[in-house]
Amino acid sequence: MERGRGRWVSSVSRGMLPLLGLHTVIEYSRLERKPPVTAALLAANTIIYLRPTFLHPILPTINQVWFNPHLILKYKDLRRFFLSAFYHLNEPHLFYNMLSLLWKGIQLETSMGSAEFSLTVATLVAMSQGVTILLAKSLLLLFDYERPYYQEYSVGFSGVLFAMKVILNAQSDEYTYVQGLLVPTRYAAWAELILIQMFVPGVSFLGHLGGILAGLLFLRLKALYSGANPLRTIVRGLNHALNWPLRFVKFLLGSQPRIGGRGSVGGRETRDTSQVWRCQTCTFDNSGWLSVCEMCGTGRTDDGPSSSSLSSTDEVQDLSLDELRRRRIQRFGR
Repeated sequence: MERGRGRWVSSVSRGMLPLLGLHTVIEYSRLERKPPVTAALLAANTIIYLRPTFLHPILPTINQVWFNPHLILKYKDLRRFFLSAFYHLNEPHLFYNMLSLLWKGIQLETSMGSAEFSLTVATLVAMSQGVTILLAKSLLLLFDYERPYYQEYSVGFSGVLFAMKVILNAQSDEYTYVQGLLVPTRYAAWAELILIQMFVPGVSFLGHLGGILAGLLFLRLKALYSGANPLRTIVRGLNHALNWPLRFVKFLLGSQPRIGGRGSVGGRETRDTSQVWRCQTCTFDNSGWLSVCEMCGTGRTDDGPSSSSLSSTDEVQDLSLDELRRRRIQRFGR
């Protein structure tokens, strides 16, 4: 995040934005799978900075969304709390933040998956902003630091980027260079916080510190919470519900024996069998991660994936096509 009020101007040079776009295209062209959430975040931050004319009626100005702990707490201004992370003071501010987001976003989204990554970003925005407010309020109450921190104005995505850096480097045992200084990778965010504060004027110390602490808190909560992520379950449920009509139409109209893209009924295809198991009721080949048959809902009876059953039709029950369709419809309708 960068500090300052009244320093932002709308008529800025846009010479760096084409370079950002070119770099993004090159990086994405190298990827087999293009992370959509990272691309959406890059586009959102850039569009907000450019402020196209057709968005003027609905897009607040930067003066309306400055992150200011005093104003947020006094007026309970959630617009400042959330939107300030997506505004940038000038072109270099946007350029370097988006380059960092491109690199970190690709890694995290590829490893997490798009649904979990989007939830992680939303969580980190709220946590980094919240921790920053808590730090500013604590400094006011304990040391009477009102002007330096509690009344500070700042904007930018760098608090979230510091949190992402903490998450990426948490388990690393390697070393990395930070501005020419060799440090353990897991402590790179702390080294960058100190060096930026020393050599880059106008940055928000509390905003960056809040991001680091938010990343540590996120990792701590994730380690303590051993169950399935409820938000992830909700997203997957919505995705399953939205894709159900397409899967149902493909099932009714498809002429190939393969169903759902992960198995076949009575099929003999040659493929990696270490991650599939065959249902004893309908002969559907299911993913090894499933405990019930995706075709008919029958529970898994064997002790693990079986490769021999895939090439044999012994003990296959004779089920009519209508019966298989009925069970498939009943399974999807749950």
